[in-house]
Amino acid sequence: MIVLEKRPQPSRFWVVGAPVLAVVLTMIAGGLMFASLGKDPVEAIRIIFWDPLFSERFAGFSRPQLLVKAGPLILIAIGLSLGFRAGIWNIGAEGQYIVGAICGAAFGLAFWPSAHPLIFPGMIVAGLLGGFLWAMIPALLRVYARTNEILVSLLLVYVAEAMLASAATGWLRNPEGSGFPGSRNLARHPGTDNPELIAGTGMHWGVLAAFVSVIAAYVIFSRHILGYQIRLAGEAPRAARFGGVNAARLVILCMGVSGALAGAAGLFEVSGPAARISIDFNVGYGFTAIIVAFLGRLNPIGILLAGILLALTFIGGELAQLMLGIPAAAIQAFQGMLLFFLLALDVLANFRVTWRRKATA
Repeated sequence: MIVLEKRPQPSRFWVVGAPVLAVVLTMIAGGLMFASLGKDPVEAIRIIFWDPLFSERFAGFSRPQLLVKAGPLILIAIGLSLGFRAGIWNIGAEGQYIVGAICGAAFGLAFWPSAHPLIFPGMIVAGLLGGFLWAMIPALLRVYARTNEILVSLLLVYVAEAMLASAATGWLRNPEGSGFPGSRNLARHPGTDNPELIAGTGMHWGVLAAFVSVIAAYVIFSRHILGYQIRLAGEAPRAARFGGVNAARLVILCMGVSGALAGAAGLFEVSGPAARISIDFNVGYGFTAIIVAFLGRLNPIGILLAGILLALTFIGGELAQLMLGIPAAAIQAFQGMLLFFLLALDVLANFRVTWRRKATA
């Protein structure tokens, strides 16, 4: 029979190799899924992973979009990694992303049509604050009422989606939009727009913030006492308590930072690529960032690479839908396979598979 034996230390080989093998298995399983849909699996995989980067036909458009898509994923995943390392499970980053976008857009629209240079910085602060306050709800409930932050943060996503629909059809709706839902176009108005910093690259302020967050997280985890406390709380909670780590303060800090970064990602998106508050503004970045965080091993550099990879599947998936007629649900399932295989292969990092004969009676 097959027996899993606990390793004395995590296997370095599988810690590094599991994400790579997970990507390979995702390609194989995804290819089989595409074949079952009557599509050429090799062509589908090529369109998803190769054409956005190297095809002369699509690369001119897809390469700049790679940073546009990767920016919010990396920014949100960096925030989530702080809590995940400490055993604090913020699953509601999608809601914090939405609330940050609403708060930032509302701040900018409150001064419409002014183009004052301080409006956009104020929008950033409003986005950060909105995501922070939304994350404080599950954080404070966990600290003071002992509730489960997974359930509370997840359920708050649906509340945030209801707020988004209310804003798009009501109090933030464009008065000159002929009754159609959605706010004014923030990206076309100086003062509220999030412009491209280097023409043709897709790099806007949100992408720059994502890179800064990667550097900051790397310094915290490798050089700061806070990073040590986060790792200790996640790996040895009892030792953390004996070591004087304040668990309540850590919960509030990690949830607050992850919520603020998710809110900032929402603000940068609504003032740039998305351009306006609309009913379908949220596209699942908050949930996909969970895959990015785990695929990157909760390591800032790994999250950077994983964010680019997932962004590639977004862009390639859109091309596959356009070129091959693959359903959007199949692309989402393809992305979900990546997390499934990664979590499955993580077992090999902590356990050794051995064969034993069954004991005879």
